[in-house]
Amino acid sequence: MARLGRRIRRNRKGQFELRLPPQEKEMLRALPGQLLEALEAEPSPDLRRLFPPAYSQDPEAESEYRQLMGGELLERHREALRVMAASLDLPQLDEGQLTAWLTGLNELRLVLGTRLDVTEDQRLPTPDDPRAPVFALYGYLSWLQEQAVEALSETL
Repeated sequence: MARLGRRIRRNRKGQFELRLPPQEKEMLRALPGQLLEALEAEPSPDLRRLFPPAYSQDPEAESEYRQLMGGELLERHREALRVMAASLDLPQLDEGQLTAWLTGLNELRLVLGTRLDVTEDQRLPTPDDPRAPVFALYGYLSWLQEQAVEALSETL
């Protein structure tokens, strides 16, 4: 398999260059909007990892936490996805935009991972498995997220 080139890298001006081929941009163009739609719909089990319990052993404290923080957490998810969608065609991102990308990529991976029931000892499906394309997407998002982390860590 051919080695894929880096898609995100820091330049000398401190900005982060996005080097996404057109087919990857098109794929990424659809994903934030799809997750935004899912966030606006009725709660789904696929979204549970985006809203993990803070007090799993105390239902009353958990309910209070949801009332206090649920809206803010939802808005943070929305904002990261909006920034990701709005900056997809930019040749460069600033640190705040790339941080939003990192959040958005993580959110997309969490939802896909939940749908696929990904575990640490997960075996990749065979090419004829109907889930193979979704696993490939999960792997791609993981790879892109890793590049965002590496690019941001260069500023430390």
